Amino acid sequence: MSGAEPAPGSGSGPDGAVPEEDLMRALYREHAGALFTYVLKLVAGDRHLAEDVVQETLLRAWKSAAQLDPAARSLRPWLVTVARRIVIDGHRSRQARPPETSPAALDLLPARDELERSLRLMTISDALQDLSPAHREALVETYFKGRTVSEAAEELGLPPGTVRSRVFYALRAARNALEERGVTTS
Repeated sequence: MSGAEPAPGSGSGPDGAVPEEDLMRALYREHAGALFTYVLKLVAGDRHLAEDVVQETLLRAWKSAAQLDPAARSLRPWLVTVARRIVIDGHRSRQARPPETSPAALDLLPARDELERSLRLMTISDALQDLSPAHREALVETYFKGRTVSEAAEELGLPPGTVRSRVFYALRAARNALEERGVTTS
């Protein structure tokens, strides 16, 4: 607080310090420890939250310095009341917000590369529709089902040479169909 500007209309003390700064130093010295202990109980031992509440309480005291009476017997009841209200307000705001979800749910959403992959598969599927049924089934058996030419030939009831030939012409036709759709094969 030592770098704070004096409030408008307030003068400096004899040592050059702003009266609000003197008040804040005194408040911190006299009340911060007890206030922290009190708030720590209110927030179930969450030290970070307790520190935040004490800091916010002292900040509010600094903002209200003009209304605080330094000659008052003790400002602790006012500080305790402010701290308790900050804790209550924080609790209420957490209750009002929808519960946060774990980041694990994000793993279920398609990532950008999944979207690109889906678009690529849709384009390939569309290009396959341009092939003749004979060429399409030869490609499906060999490339998409992962069968060898001999296995595909047995499944389709065709000689292996015919399957090889259909795969060759199907790949050439598929490449042309993809290029028509703006997909380059490099």
